[in-house]
Amino acid sequence: MSRRSPLTGKDGYDLVVVSNRLPVDFTVDHEGRVDWKRSPGGLVTALEPVMQKSDGAWVGWSGAPDLEVEPFDADDMRLVPVTLSATEIERYYEGFSNDTLWPLYHDVIAPPAFHRQWWDAYRRVNQRFADAAAAQAEQGATVWVHDYQLQLVPRMLREQRPDLRIGFFNHIPFPPLELFQQLPWRRQVIDGLLGADLIGFQRAGDASNFIRAVRRLTGYTTRGPIVTTPATEDSPARHVRAAAFPISIDSHTFDELARTPEVQARSREIRADLGDPEVMMLGVDRLDYTKGIRHRIKAYGEILQDGRIDVEHVTLVQVASPSRENVGAYQELREQVEALVGRINGEYAEIGHAAIHYLHHSYPPEEMAALYLAADVMLVTSLRDGMNLVAKEYIAARSDDQGVLVLSEFTGAADELASGALLVNPHDIDGMKDIIVAAAHMDPREQRKRMRRLRRRVLADDVSKWSESFLGVLQAMPSRDTPRRQEPVEGEGA
Repeated sequence: MSRRSPLTGKDGYDLVVVSNRLPVDFTVDHEGRVDWKRSPGGLVTALEPVMQKSDGAWVGWSGAPDLEVEPFDADDMRLVPVTLSATEIERYYEGFSNDTLWPLYHDVIAPPAFHRQWWDAYRRVNQRFADAAAAQAEQGATVWVHDYQLQLVPRMLREQRPDLRIGFFNHIPFPPLELFQQLPWRRQVIDGLLGADLIGFQRAGDASNFIRAVRRLTGYTTRGPIVTTPATEDSPARHVRAAAFPISIDSHTFDELARTPEVQARSREIRADLGDPEVMMLGVDRLDYTKGIRHRIKAYGEILQDGRIDVEHVTLVQVASPSRENVGAYQELREQVEALVGRINGEYAEIGHAAIHYLHHSYPPEEMAALYLAADVMLVTSLRDGMNLVAKEYIAARSDDQGVLVLSEFTGAADELASGALLVNPHDIDGMKDIIVAAAHMDPREQRKRMRRLRRRVLADDVSKWSESFLGVLQAMPSRDTPRRQEPVEGEGA
């Protein structure tokens, strides 16, 4: 299959992005015809301009089992689908990625499961992604691999293509050594990541956790953020940098969306539909045990029980979008959350005044912007979060400089937004109750001062700045553009 770039005519692409999913959603009609539509998301928003400029290809799974689709062009990008079987999805994605790595990397809030069949599938699928990326990359190209599903790809890619510049970005936390050591394949994961030239994390603490794991598990030399891997028979010694590159959102676009007359009108309509409460509180999360939804609702219910707020004047809207519904821990969480919401509404709701409006749906950006504008208090109470972009979306939507952000200390966003948010420890229910009540009664002048501070930060550090920063550091690293190893010709010492 030809991989010649239609833009430059070169034998491959200058920039290759590798992620678990492609930036499009595929559909198959009853006659078997495949169609696609672009799936909006922060990563594609960040990378689309730079990929169009540098002639890029994007390697990822289609999202459907056993769907074989040839590479195709969309929005001036080459999209290269990777096919996964139903069994591979069950073992690599739902199993090892989301039932082993996800809980392990999120402080073991839920117990991770360690199954050798899952690990074998993870290795096989990572190799398939690496092979696809190697086939698309021009000599000396830059390859940017994303997230915990693909931690073995950098090393696999390095072994095939030592000429490449390889970056890896971990979108979720990297755990402390004491937790990471539980993983039976911990050394293989570390070695996989060290195939990259630059490894990016959300927080400086995550990068430090990784460096500490390298020191303990490999014995390689480390100096600050630099890991030196020793020379081998096939490759020279290499320097790998591990550093924080906190991700953001397309804040200016979201700001503009929230200013449109349609969104403004919808915001007023939402408040009217809720009975025009004095204070509307909002939670927006994937239905995930890391998000602290149960802790938040428990605290809210106790505030009602204590009489510090009442349903006639205050209401909570909780959006919990469906997530990983085939994983048992998520099914159990949904049952627990819905039972808790039902109990609190049963005890405290009045006719025309629900205590909690629970919405188990996903919503388009326009509706989310209207919800953010309608909310007086935004509750982000994650038990552990790599970043939490909902907090930044709320800030970007508040061009009126009003609203209060209650933010968990255990989010990556807390490192950047501490000066304007009210920080909480979601495990401290009494402390969280006090801060939620303080947020509900905050003086408008204090709100304005805090929100202006937050907006300056979020509008300045947007997702484009994040991608430019990461790629700028990666591309400034020493070139490894060496001749590609040639396969021996038959009869010449093969």
